[in-house]
Amino acid sequence: MRLLLGSGGHVPMDRRRVLIDEIRDFLGKSVSKCLFIPYANGEYLWRFSVEEYHELNFHAGYELDPIFKYEDPIKAVNEAEAFYVDGGNTYRLLNTLYQKGLIETLKKRIQEGVPYIGLSAGTNIVCPTIQTTNDMPIVMPPTLNAMGLLPFQVNTHFIDSSADQNMRTETRALRIQEFHEENDTMVVGLREGSILRVEGEKISLRGFAGACIFTKGQSPKDVLSDDPIDFLMR
Repeated sequence: MRLLLGSGGHVPMDRRRVLIDEIRDFLGKSVSKCLFIPYANGEYLWRFSVEEYHELNFHAGYELDPIFKYEDPIKAVNEAEAFYVDGGNTYRLLNTLYQKGLIETLKKRIQEGVPYIGLSAGTNIVCPTIQTTNDMPIVMPPTLNAMGLLPFQVNTHFIDSSADQNMRTETRALRIQEFHEENDTMVVGLREGSILRVEGEKISLRGFAGACIFTKGQSPKDVLSDDPIDFLMR
């Protein structure tokens, strides 16, 4: 299984360069195009998403083959060289994948070794559930269960608290604490611009913003690029 998972927030030039370099290193020369899945956005924005990725050079030199041009999206998934799933609303993305009958096919292809790139919402759906997304539930998928390719949850766009605690401001860390009041699964708070790369049972943190790992009953642990984090995959 090969995954390249961005938190989002990759538009600033320094973060953009990191993402582009990581995509090129991840896909190499064996892939020429990626099946591009923009279902996290409204249908009226699908074409714009492709155009935007070209303008930002997020394609990194690879052809983006939009899934919406195919009459049979399941066949498109079965024949894809690689997958690239855009950010947007995670509930809408998961709901659309279920509606189109794509979840199990997509999961199977990824487990077979087809490279998968996900940004923001595209990262959230490889987790066991989408319970740690920041998004509003603008639609309700048939279940909050996602592909479950990772044994942990991710909170994308993670922001550290800088608020005066006397103001009792709600923070991402507090939201994750609430999650752990009802659930046991470890959560990775992936800061903007950070990237996780998974190669089989190996996982590494890329970029320069780092991440914060939340384990139920323990203090949060800050990790930086190149810190060993293979324990997340166990």
